[in-house]
Amino acid sequence: MIESITGVESRPEQGLLERARGGEREAFAELVRRHQDRVFGFCLSMLPDRAEAEEAAQDAFIKAFEALRDFRGDSAFSTWILSIASNHCLDRLRRRGRRRESSLDGLSQEDRDRLESWLVQADPEASLEASDLVGRALGQLPEEYRAVLVLREMQGLSYREIALVLGSSLDSVKARLRRARAELERGLRHFLGPGDV
Repeated sequence: MIESITGVESRPEQGLLERARGGEREAFAELVRRHQDRVFGFCLSMLPDRAEAEEAAQDAFIKAFEALRDFRGDSAFSTWILSIASNHCLDRLRRRGRRRESSLDGLSQEDRDRLESWLVQADPEASLEASDLVGRALGQLPEEYRAVLVLREMQGLSYREIALVLGSSLDSVKARLRRARAELERGLRHFLGPGDV
């Protein structure tokens, strides 16, 4: 049973956390299994290639293991691990000083569908083209805009959870999300033309 990112840890999850804090590696391995898809999906949406996303997700779990005793439980474990993953991805992007250049190729079909339905009317014939265009436009966003947009629209986090993950205020998250959506729309207009968005 996986806990909701918005809710309190489930009893089995809480037990795993306590056992993992006590040094039980098998308990932490189970936490990794429960959260690896979400963490990897986030990293893949932020970083240019699959190998780098895998490495960032692995680094996030290593950091979480090393810092597990410091986890106070103020948020769900899933929120905490996404926060660590977000910091790793943003640090990698800043160190390189480059933006994501790839499209949404690495995202699950469910994530693509959610983002596409949010941005464009459903049109089966235009689906592949829309996915490519959304990917290119998303890749042009500054990383802080891309992060907030991915966390909200693809990961389904609440504003409060995004604020926790990014270490920002609620107002900052809302403002960034507005700007991210506007920038993404501008990017789509660039690729499609003004009348098609």
